Amino acid sequence: MSTTSTPITRIRPDRYHRRDALAALDPATDHVEIYRALSGLEFPWDIQQALSLALFRTYAVPSIGRLLAATGEFTERTQKRYDDTGLILETVLANGFEHPEGRAAVRRMNQMHRSYDISDDDLRYVLCTFVVVPLRWVQRWGWRRHTEVEKVATANYYRELGRHMGIRDIPATWQEFESLLDAYETEHFGYDPGGRAVADATLDLATTFPPNDRVPAALSRTFLLALMDEPLLDALGYPFPPRPVRIAADAALRARAAVVRRMAVRTEPFSLQQSPSIRSYPDGFDVRELGTFPATCPVPHDARRAGPAA
Repeated sequence: MSTTSTPITRIRPDRYHRRDALAALDPATDHVEIYRALSGLEFPWDIQQALSLALFRTYAVPSIGRLLAATGEFTERTQKRYDDTGLILETVLANGFEHPEGRAAVRRMNQMHRSYDISDDDLRYVLCTFVVVPLRWVQRWGWRRHTEVEKVATANYYRELGRHMGIRDIPATWQEFESLLDAYETEHFGYDPGGRAVADATLDLATTFPPNDRVPAALSRTFLLALMDEPLLDALGYPFPPRPVRIAADAALRARAAVVRRMAVRTEPFSLQQSPSIRSYPDGFDVRELGTFPATCPVPHDARRAGPAA
């Protein structure tokens, strides 16, 4: 981290001043500080929504969706698994990779992954979704666009996370993350009943989150589907929403961006623990106790590797 940079949380409350302050940092060494500011101060809602949407892309890869369905975690304990995933990732970001809590969160994540038969290719793809989906969301619906420094820092942050996870051949740039994601989806997207079951459970949960819970669940579900692209909808077996619905969803998010652009700058970092969508731990949590603790892989490997269902 740069020793001469102004602390990002203490800069004056000008709408674009933080963008300029971040642009003066070095994404090679300050990527944790930059990405922490993006997630907690500049685009907290956008990045949270984008990462939630990124989950659906992973379900559309049959080897991933089938495994998640076979564990039962995302279909039977959807809220807890959603909470655990977000809180583990946020604990790493909030504390950094060298802090004891950050190390404990990475260790907990790696312990869970090692309990299952997950290919390095699938892990690398999931890492790509963390980079690419938020970048593309903000590009389209953010109150401002990312700067190049912010894009590089985002890629560098997840490169470091991937290294701590032991993932090999991680893309070197945000452009390479995009290329890998697009190529992997072209080759691997496909329908599987398990992936669809996990997607349905996640959609049902998402309709209960504010402000989605203020409208009928069917309407909220349609709005969420309207944010998905056609290859993703096809892979999950969902109908393509009518054009007017997609236009309305896009317009609603663009209108939100216009409002946020005129709001006072956020000076207190958002924490996922503050979100009403996180409900499993009202009295707090220990990151070492989050997630699952299977003694051995509970999913038959042959079943996981079977081809997509017809």
